[in-house]
Amino acid sequence: MSNQFTVYFAGSLFNHKDLTGNALLAQYIQKCSGNRYRCCLPQDVEQHHTSAREIRNELIAKLIECDLGLFNFDGTELDAGMVVEFMLAKFLDIPAVILRSDFRTCGEKEIGGEDWNFMCSFYPRTKIVQLNAIISYQNALEGSQSKEKAIVRYYNQIAELVIENLESVRKEAPLQKSDRKKLEALYQWALIFPGGGIEKWFSNETFVDGIIAAKIQKGIA
Repeated sequence: MSNQFTVYFAGSLFNHKDLTGNALLAQYIQKCSGNRYRCCLPQDVEQHHTSAREIRNELIAKLIECDLGLFNFDGTELDAGMVVEFMLAKFLDIPAVILRSDFRTCGEKEIGGEDWNFMCSFYPRTKIVQLNAIISYQNALEGSQSKEKAIVRYYNQIAELVIENLESVRKEAPLQKSDRKKLEALYQWALIFPGGGIEKWFSNETFVDGIIAAKIQKGIA
């Protein structure tokens, strides 16, 4: 069984804080896991000289290929694109970790939900990592001699929490229990229902078979 896994890292990517925060956490996850988990960042995939449809199709293709998903649920309102990516991951039974570092409370807690809309909650093979970003940052700062060292400590702590939950969720039994026929039908449908020519990204007929075989070998599907 392979000991290396790809992780689709979804979240906002519209300002320098989003972009550098995503990149730093992805780097620390790879380093702290000893290269066991390698993040695929949508911000590294998007090419803005292409059309919106082509960007969307390429990102969906990358998500389908990846072994696991990491979804940043920060904000008073979840990023719409990330929600679509999360739901597609759950449609394909891709193991997922939700990360929320936003300390603002919102959502549906009064009726037993989380700090986001309850329609994004309660899915199988999904773990939640929730922390208070400002408290974690200040704790890292107090225990460090410089801001540079505080940032290293800060991201190490977050990465370790994410890795712990990636390890846990990927070991949960697949819903289809390695049923090749059902998995093939599921993945083939995932290439049809979005429309927009996404099936052209998978012009090789054996491509989906290769993805499924690799995920079964890794114990993911």
